Amino acid sequence: MDALLDKETAFAEEPLIFEKGSTGRTAVELPETWNDETQLKKSLPSSMIRNAFEGFPEISQVELVRHFTRLSQWNYGLDTGFYPLGSCTMKYNPKVHEDIVKLEGFSFIHPLQPEELAQGALQILYELERYLAAITGMDRVTLQPAAGAHGELTGMTIIRAFFTDRGEKRTKVLIPDTAHGTNPASVSMCGFTPVPIKSGKGGWLEATAVDAVMDENTAAIMITNPNTLGIFEKEISRIAGIVHKRGGLVYIDGANLNALMGIVRFGDIGCDVLHMNLHKTFSTPHGGGGPGAGPVAVKDTLASFLPVPVIEKKGDGFSLDYDLKKSIGRVKSFYGNFLVCVRAYAYIRTLGPTGLKRVSQTAVVNANYLRKRLEKYFFLPYKTPCMHECVFTDREQQKYGVSTLDIAKRLIDYGFHPPTIYFPLVVHGALMVEPTETESRVTLDRFIDTMIAIANEAEKSPDILHNAPQRVKITRVDEVQAARKPVLRWKDVKKGS
Repeated sequence: MDALLDKETAFAEEPLIFEKGSTGRTAVELPETWNDETQLKKSLPSSMIRNAFEGFPEISQVELVRHFTRLSQWNYGLDTGFYPLGSCTMKYNPKVHEDIVKLEGFSFIHPLQPEELAQGALQILYELERYLAAITGMDRVTLQPAAGAHGELTGMTIIRAFFTDRGEKRTKVLIPDTAHGTNPASVSMCGFTPVPIKSGKGGWLEATAVDAVMDENTAAIMITNPNTLGIFEKEISRIAGIVHKRGGLVYIDGANLNALMGIVRFGDIGCDVLHMNLHKTFSTPHGGGGPGAGPVAVKDTLASFLPVPVIEKKGDGFSLDYDLKKSIGRVKSFYGNFLVCVRAYAYIRTLGPTGLKRVSQTAVVNANYLRKRLEKYFFLPYKTPCMHECVFTDREQQKYGVSTLDIAKRLIDYGFHPPTIYFPLVVHGALMVEPTETESRVTLDRFIDTMIAIANEAEKSPDILHNAPQRVKITRVDEVQAARKPVLRWKDVKKGS
């Protein structure tokens, strides 16, 4: 009996599904004829019939339901707690939008449905493009890209097509050290050479640094704004002037738009190309590898290079136009991830201009509230007021042998998901915290009190942090070993390898 109670969480133990059930159990009842192997082969294509699988679990329906329900109870999700992840907003998303996308007219529409039978869907996409253009100060928008990085690739492909059309061979793109990590990759995939630029002491890119390297061989500058330090690039207008004077284009990574909606229109301050994340700023749940959308907005000078098809309004109707002679072609099947766009449309219509601006203001207030209350306990490398996120480091805790990783693991013991750690790379031992606009002051105060408690533990009882987490199902794992030698096959689990 004692062996069954050797852990506080013994009641919550759950074996692998391969260890459950027994021969003959099934979760579904098949037609009798399907029990005949010969008849089964006649009924289904051979490609749909599984070959022999040693040890394949055979369990009842109730065992199946309980197994996956139990596993879900071990997980951490937005419905159970606060995500302070920086630069990857995982805010709460209105449940009503999930109900909206389940409406048959949205969820069951076929991508090959004739235009005359899809007018409502085309109208939503057309109007969403106009809303996003109005919010960002741009002229035209494509909703095709499936994610932020995909939007980057699309935007840089448009820039490449623009210069090719002009007969110019420009080979470089300037990228600040505070850009999102995917920016250099997108630039390289489009055949450009990324040229890094160091930010200034205040955490923003200085126009003088751009002026020193911008030349006629540079196609564009690619700026994340607000940048990964959570700081607004306040010299952006001067930088745009320098780049434009020498024939280049300005690309803004607008993934952090939830700090600026209703406050800054990038098209009005020199931006030529911009991408934004609907799955971050506009209501689609973010994380878990689900569908996203990374629309790209451009000024009129680049509109002829947009991916096809583009949606046009003719009279009272809407149609898809494939006849763009200079288009870069398709970047996604059909017209992107439609239901993500529906959520974004509902979000914008629900909030309106005043609500969108309030979203940005609340995100900024929340982040600065955290920054101010925690700066006495965790080192703040940049004193500049932040936008949607703030970045601390473990410098004070290193005096006691406590690292950023230790702090993150200890937060789990207190019931919080850790913030982003060790990013951005320009900050050693970074702890990047983004409270988002959806969290209450009560939640933020609980998080702040917990961080202060951890700072005190680091000074007085560092071993607690070194061994954290302890109050959870799985304690600290060897992450390096797990990454380099993951065990992914059942037969390897049985061997104990």
